Amino acid sequence: MAGKATLYWDYIKLEELLALQTGVEPDETGLENDEVMFIVIHQIDELWFKLAIRELVRVRNLFAQEKVREQSLSDAVRGIRRTALLFDQVAHHFRLMETMTTRDYLGFRDKLSPASGFQSAQLREIEILLGLQVNDRIPLGHDNDYLRALRYPDGRVSPASKRVEARLKDVPTLLEAINEWLHRTPIQGSTPEQEGDTENVRRFVENYLKAQAIEAEEAMILVRDSAPGEADRRRIEERYHKERIKAREFLLAEEVPEEERPRVARVRAALLFIESYRELPLLAWPREVLDGLVELEQAFVIFRQRHARMVERVIGRRTGTGGSAGVDYLEQTALRYRVFRELWAVRTLMIRKTALPPLRGPDVYGFVAKE
Repeated sequence: MAGKATLYWDYIKLEELLALQTGVEPDETGLENDEVMFIVIHQIDELWFKLAIRELVRVRNLFAQEKVREQSLSDAVRGIRRTALLFDQVAHHFRLMETMTTRDYLGFRDKLSPASGFQSAQLREIEILLGLQVNDRIPLGHDNDYLRALRYPDGRVSPASKRVEARLKDVPTLLEAINEWLHRTPIQGSTPEQEGDTENVRRFVENYLKAQAIEAEEAMILVRDSAPGEADRRRIEERYHKERIKAREFLLAEEVPEEERPRVARVRAALLFIESYRELPLLAWPREVLDGLVELEQAFVIFRQRHARMVERVIGRRTGTGGSAGVDYLEQTALRYRVFRELWAVRTLMIRKTALPPLRGPDVYGFVAKE
């Protein structure tokens, strides 16, 4: 007996979907087009967020394994880059939002109070899943407890708060899983379980810092000698001197508690090693992972910045419907909600390929150096 025919509208639940754009009204017949568009765009955004969460969970799970198979890295890269594209799509929606005038939006804005985009549980989930720390969160405006803002006004648990609290228990974060994977990276042919690994990694770091200092000195001389006055030359020298000091502090993880330094320093050295020797066959997919994570965070930051500009264009800098500081809050999140900070930081330290310290243990990376 033949199975039941699958129809397009049944498969995607089209009729149910088209009946969901009513806002707080019983139906949409009395709504202006601007309000229906506002609802549709936010519903689409939430669907994009749903896909982003699924992709990020899958990528996280790949890296959370005790041993990450090299063959799985291509799948991880695809998931990371797909998530970046999802945030590109969300950011593009703001162009449609900007077709509303301020007066158009004010015509239905009061219906939203005290609703706020901050109450998007899925966006909070994405931040948590990526690895944003609670201490890094910016106060919403009227309440420093972001979880409380996700509950009902009377304090009862809501579907949003349940969703976010469950995500907080879903460990590790993507950042933690990535760092654990990076910690196992062979550096100059040496791995963490090998005897003398700490000394090998420290030797790589010191040799790299020497090479980086030479590169910085040469760049400084070029810039300094073209400066118009002595005061400018001194400022340039001081700037390059501080850059070298910060490079050492970063690679030796001097800003973290002493007991954590060896592990953090090795992760940072691994980042620098992968980025510096990215042509090696064994590092081909790891460097794609790092590039993809930078692309993802960049897309997330652009989404936040684009959101802030759209809000300012439509309603200026007034207080948000949920009591937040509005545009000021959105701008701060774009600047401060960064997760993969170390991936960005190593770019300040990188030097030309010809200036890199000689590669040791090349056979580990599927590459045999020429005699």
